[in-house]
Amino acid sequence: MLRLAVATNAETYERMRDPLGARRIDVDHVRSRERTTRLADPPWGEFDVGFVYPPRLMEGGVADAALAVPWVNDREAVLRSRNKAGVITRLAAANVPVPETVMVSNPAGQSDVVAAFERLDPPVVVKPNSTTRGIGVAKAHDLDSLLGVIDYLDLVHDFQATGDKSFLIQEYLPDATDYRVMVLDGEYVGAVERRLPKDALAAGQWKHNVHRGAEASRVDLDPELRRLAERTAEVLAVPFLGVDLLVTADRAVVNETNARPTIDDAAKYVDGFWDDLADLIRRTAGE
Repeated sequence: MLRLAVATNAETYERMRDPLGARRIDVDHVRSRERTTRLADPPWGEFDVGFVYPPRLMEGGVADAALAVPWVNDREAVLRSRNKAGVITRLAAANVPVPETVMVSNPAGQSDVVAAFERLDPPVVVKPNSTTRGIGVAKAHDLDSLLGVIDYLDLVHDFQATGDKSFLIQEYLPDATDYRVMVLDGEYVGAVERRLPKDALAAGQWKHNVHRGAEASRVDLDPELRRLAERTAEVLAVPFLGVDLLVTADRAVVNETNARPTIDDAAKYVDGFWDDLADLIRRTAGE
């Protein structure tokens, strides 16, 4: 029986244990953070393969060295997806549609930031380059608001230990439908529409992250949008990828990607999802 290391003990771990166990893959948790670890005698035992590289790079490096296994989504895949600016650049070079975006690397001159703002129609979205779950994302309706947000980013970036000193200024697509599309081994395996409740919209919320209160409902995605998500996974070379699409009446763009996606309820995936995932895990393990 194959032994699979899963570095997060959350929804994905709980949802995958029984389906993969039924396919002779034993799923176990490898806790790499918020603990003490004796480096000469790591506590995790032996595994055959890992699911997704651990979330924190330093602690993940210890787990990776101790386990010495191949990962379905390895360190490079996770880093490629986490770098939002890098994703946009790679996709644009491959003619995959993306939002108009400017990366700002601090410290940058105010005149350059103003010029970037003036290239876009307000409001604009300001987002850190490497966070998830909508953390730190803001919307600026005018130049003064944008510069105020950037003042706070400057304070964070001024701290020497801050590793990522970049952020994005991006066009805002009003009335866009937000989809999270899952691609497994190059093939579409399901999609959800993420929508805020009416009371949240009335209160002025606009970010469609599930962790911010949005509801995710299964949809039968248009074939053209499926191909767009599959092309994204192909360009980024990530075996198991969540692709965030924003779709308006006249265009569809890839907004972000996630190489550490949560596995949702099985009803939101196509038939055969668990068989396909088990096959990918076995191939990654070299079987």
